[in-house]
Amino acid sequence: MERKIISKRIGGILDDLSRLNNALYAMDTTDIQRYPDNYEVLSIDAALRAESIACRLRHLIYASTGVKKAEYLTSAQTVHGIEISYEDGILAVSLPSLLPKRRQRQNTEFLLDPIYFAMEQYSKENTLPHFRECVVCFTQVYDQTLPTRRVRDYDNLEEKQLLDVLATFVMVDDCGLLCDAYNTAVLGEKDCTMVSIMEKERFPRWIAEQEKRLKSISDF
Repeated sequence: MERKIISKRIGGILDDLSRLNNALYAMDTTDIQRYPDNYEVLSIDAALRAESIACRLRHLIYASTGVKKAEYLTSAQTVHGIEISYEDGILAVSLPSLLPKRRQRQNTEFLLDPIYFAMEQYSKENTLPHFRECVVCFTQVYDQTLPTRRVRDYDNLEEKQLLDVLATFVMVDDCGLLCDAYNTAVLGEKDCTMVSIMEKERFPRWIAEQEKRLKSISDF
């Protein structure tokens, strides 16, 4: 790639970094108790801008260095803290953030690329299940030190694209006839999303286990 093109792209990223810095400064000076809506708008703007910056830097690396996409995403998977396990009939995928609101223009590449690569790598080293009929449980874990007004309606969460990635590896099909979806919200040490996929007959026992292990929002 020509140096002129690289410099132009870096300049655009620097401009976005300046805007991100301004958004973070505004967040830091906004009274979250008096102006929670303003704080939410600022925080969403900052988060989405940071994701865009990260994705643009990824593409710059792919285009201007010898680093391959798979090589980079190995590191990205670690930084994101994506964890995958299959035990006792349940495929569990832990993600480092809450799912976005459905109408947010979030750059899904930021997280979906590392998830896809993590699943691909896991499948090479482990035997994955292949579900025909299953239940997919989305557990939104909210930081218990933050206000509970952050808890969102389930119909505002974007699950489809994440489900599409997971279905590629472990499902015959994610259509409604074969795949049931279950949503729950719990309090925890930090924000994250936990996805659990299992055969339908395993689901009742999973519910019972969750009630013993996790504190629900209604108990707060």
